Amino acid sequence: MSRLLVSAAHKSSGKTTISTGLCAALAASGLRTQPFKKGPDYIDPLWLGRAAGRPCVNLDFNTMSPAEIREAAGTHMATADLALIEGNKGLYDGLDLEGSNSNAALARLLDTPVVLVIDSRGMTRGVAPLLLGYQAFETDLRIAGVILNRVGGARHGSKLRAVIEHYTDIPVLGLVSENPALQILERHLGLVPSNEHAAADRQIRTLAEAVAAEVDLAAIARVGADAPALPVPSPPANDAPGPPVRIAVARDAAFGFYYATDLEALEQAGAKLLFFDTLHDVRLPEADALFIGGGFPESQMQALEANTPMREAIRQAIESGMPAYAECGGLMYLARGITWNGRRCEMAGVLPGEITMHARPQGRGLVRLQETGHGPWPLAGPAGEPGAFGAHEFHYSALEPLDEPPVYAYRVLRGHGIDGQHDGIVHRNLLASYSHLRHTAQNPWAARFVRFARAVAAGAGRATRDAPTQSLQI
Repeated sequence: MSRLLVSAAHKSSGKTTISTGLCAALAASGLRTQPFKKGPDYIDPLWLGRAAGRPCVNLDFNTMSPAEIREAAGTHMATADLALIEGNKGLYDGLDLEGSNSNAALARLLDTPVVLVIDSRGMTRGVAPLLLGYQAFETDLRIAGVILNRVGGARHGSKLRAVIEHYTDIPVLGLVSENPALQILERHLGLVPSNEHAAADRQIRTLAEAVAAEVDLAAIARVGADAPALPVPSPPANDAPGPPVRIAVARDAAFGFYYATDLEALEQAGAKLLFFDTLHDVRLPEADALFIGGGFPESQMQALEANTPMREAIRQAIESGMPAYAECGGLMYLARGITWNGRRCEMAGVLPGEITMHARPQGRGLVRLQETGHGPWPLAGPAGEPGAFGAHEFHYSALEPLDEPPVYAYRVLRGHGIDGQHDGIVHRNLLASYSHLRHTAQNPWAARFVRFARAVAAGAGRATRDAPTQSLQI
């Protein structure tokens, strides 16, 4: 189980660029490379997974217990030659004084060596005390190498290498030159997702070539090989007690934010996933349920508006009682319309409100939700009780105005959700929220959704505003 964690001294050091290039270069060298991403994130994993040729797996302290993180890591590393974990923010950055959810904490939990990416612009001798401080801050953490990014030429690189070799014992694994062609394009929600970017594969090739030329890939592999083995869990038991449930899943340039492990969990619970394109398909697949994940519908709103048959098909399916789940971008699509940069486009018209894009985030970061008992799915808590669980949100849009107060599935204990206090609008058999869920022990939402869809298909009941579904026996 060779593995390493790529972190940085601070955000915006080029860590994702380097990690993506490493995944592609290592995979091209013949190594089966399994990417992981620390924390709740969709966009970086799209790039990492595309570069490695294997779905990226998120490791998240907010939604997963330490045991679950180790189990997920061991399971997905077992079939790879090398695992690369990309951190988030800086190596020691975190939510609390102890750094309990930091990259360093993850590296320690998984007993994984760290490769530190340093933005070296404007630095020479000062790189030494920076690295020495990072080594001394938590002495039980192994910083196994450094990659210097944005190096200003051969002379600058030689000076940096000489300083590091003289003052520290940290190997220099690479010096990556300053190059505008290596920057993944940005937009208001961060990195452009690879499922939308038409030149993604070309960009990844450029990154791979630069990394292969300027990073010692053999030394990277040796760093990973020094990590001790992790236990490999037994395969999960099949949790599909009834007939298969066909779930239509929107996946296209507008909607692409899905956790690979959540899709696996849906299938494990007995779902057959039928992917469709909201921009070009004119009808839904023959399905028992509908799932519209997050994405950038505002960037595709003219094409979404133009596809009237699909908007009408989705509206009719939900109004007729099809179980449906929509997250963030999916919620936006189900509203009456989206207004952005002075232009409004019609959407599916299921939710009685308008989406307005704002210049600043309306909700951003980790979320804590408490079930109200009015959601359509079986409750997440023990013994069928309302549960509380972690999630995350990142949206520049707001849903406004609503004709009348909606039924909500969640109270927001931390975060913003729809109105700062609630999230998860319930309409017929639809649950639509700004919060993004993870299928984990604290909230096995995929199994809950499949169970509910199976029960509705069997005629066991239907969630309505007049009949809260905590009473539905599934």
